[in-house]
Amino acid sequence: MLSNSFKFKIIFPTIIALVALVVVLNVFLSFRFSTLSEDLINEKLFADSNSLKRYLEHSGESARAAAVSTAFFPEAAEAVKGRDRNEIIRIFTDKHDLYGINHFIICDAEGIVLARTDDPASFGYSLSHLQSVKDAMSGTVSTYFESGSVSRVSVRAGAPVYDEDGSLIGVILAGVRFDSEDVIGELKELFGSEVSVFLGSERIATTISYEGRGIAGMSMHPETAEIVIENKLEYFGYLEVFDNNYKAFYLPLMDAGGEVFAAFSLGIPVAELTIASRRSIRNGIILGLSGLAASAALLFFIVSKISKPIVDLASDMDKIAGGILDIPINVMGNDEIGQLGKSLRKVVNILHRLHVDINVMIYEHERGNTDYYLNTDYFHGDYKVLADNILELAQLGMRDQLTGIANRRSFDNRLNLEWGRAIREEEPLSILMLDVDNFKNYNDTYGHQQGDAALQTIANVLRRSVKRSLDFAARWGGEEFVILLPGTDSAGALIVAENVRKEIENEPIPCSDSGAAKVTVSVGVSTKIPTRYSRIEHIISMADHALYSAKETGRNRVVFRGADDGA
Repeated sequence: MLSNSFKFKIIFPTIIALVALVVVLNVFLSFRFSTLSEDLINEKLFADSNSLKRYLEHSGESARAAAVSTAFFPEAAEAVKGRDRNEIIRIFTDKHDLYGINHFIICDAEGIVLARTDDPASFGYSLSHLQSVKDAMSGTVSTYFESGSVSRVSVRAGAPVYDEDGSLIGVILAGVRFDSEDVIGELKELFGSEVSVFLGSERIATTISYEGRGIAGMSMHPETAEIVIENKLEYFGYLEVFDNNYKAFYLPLMDAGGEVFAAFSLGIPVAELTIASRRSIRNGIILGLSGLAASAALLFFIVSKISKPIVDLASDMDKIAGGILDIPINVMGNDEIGQLGKSLRKVVNILHRLHVDINVMIYEHERGNTDYYLNTDYFHGDYKVLADNILELAQLGMRDQLTGIANRRSFDNRLNLEWGRAIREEEPLSILMLDVDNFKNYNDTYGHQQGDAALQTIANVLRRSVKRSLDFAARWGGEEFVILLPGTDSAGALIVAENVRKEIENEPIPCSDSGAAKVTVSVGVSTKIPTRYSRIEHIISMADHALYSAKETGRNRVVFRGADDGA
């Protein structure tokens, strides 16, 4: 009989078990789809909320950069000083795209609006009550979320504009306004979520519509307003607009006083999720019953084929996340998984290139090659931003922040490099140490700000004085500077020292009282042909002693002390 056959005993229980498995699996997957879809919405909303925060932060940074940069434009200052509204609008309107902002407001020294690029017909009223304007009028650059009669919700940065004599002539406000349909339309396209902007609890701009009409003017739900506006908290919840429900995120915006005056919301509709979940349950049961063993076998085969390269990629990504970049990515093919493998290889190559370039740059800097920096043009997108930031940090670490020339650390590295070169090539090495004469009295007389300007002027003279590519000027510290002259004997070093001293003595350095002050330096010079038994500290010590002698014997002079008489 068939029921007693071996095939029947194998096939029938297998079919029964397979039917039950497929039905349970499909029902489970249908319900799981619903849960997973909601989880994906929550994850997307969370990701969008972080993107919104970064967008607002970036907008504030762009506004600050725009305000500070344009405050130093001579033509802008001239237009503000002349109160030429048409010229102001022409100059500043062209700067919108450059800084990624959408409006400038230019005020005079009393806070009266001279012109604004987003509403050229609006001027003549006072904005002196705004904290950003108050700060700028007091000489401070600041950035706040603010509300006004024209731009009701915006982020603005204020910067002072000074005349050539240092007097305040106006204030530049640069900002991004968020209450326009264009801006929220761009944000919707950027985030893929519905966007609303609230002033207080009133929705003043939104991408949400009902039956073809916008819903601007609708108020925030009272319970939501209590959390967001009164309690100043971010909030993940639901938004109901007539018959439509949205999973929503609310972000409060605080003004200069720390009070919530506005808010953003992002919304993702959940109606399609509900419909898709119900359809998935029904279709899952039907497909589960009709598929039977063939469906399960096919599914098993497909999953086996697909899961292996995915598992391999996941293993590789775990290694990359653990800091291992030198691994082969063996997933091949022209399908999507193969493309994913290729993309992962590109990411690994970029990270590996960045890692190698950074290590080479650090190695070169430690050897004294302070002019070596990684090439950021190789990178793109956020990788280029990261590389640019690393490059900027490296440059900051090797440059003096006040004068812009090399700092003490750069000098020490370069001295070690040139010292080794001088030993190998048996060439002389000269050091000039310079100290500004009576600098404390200068600071006390004209103020520290003018003292800083004097140091910057001297640094510029030193920058012009180092003619050869191997010559190196740096700020030693305080009012002391140092020049390294590889391959230069004592006679050549004394010529350079005297030229530098004369140039600084003849350099007109502005001051607040008499138009220009006479600033001089004392210079100590030391030269040595080092050997492998020489100590690098000796040449520095000799140059320092020579500088001390120059100070003791009258200042504004050059004194030489050879370093070949010691170790």
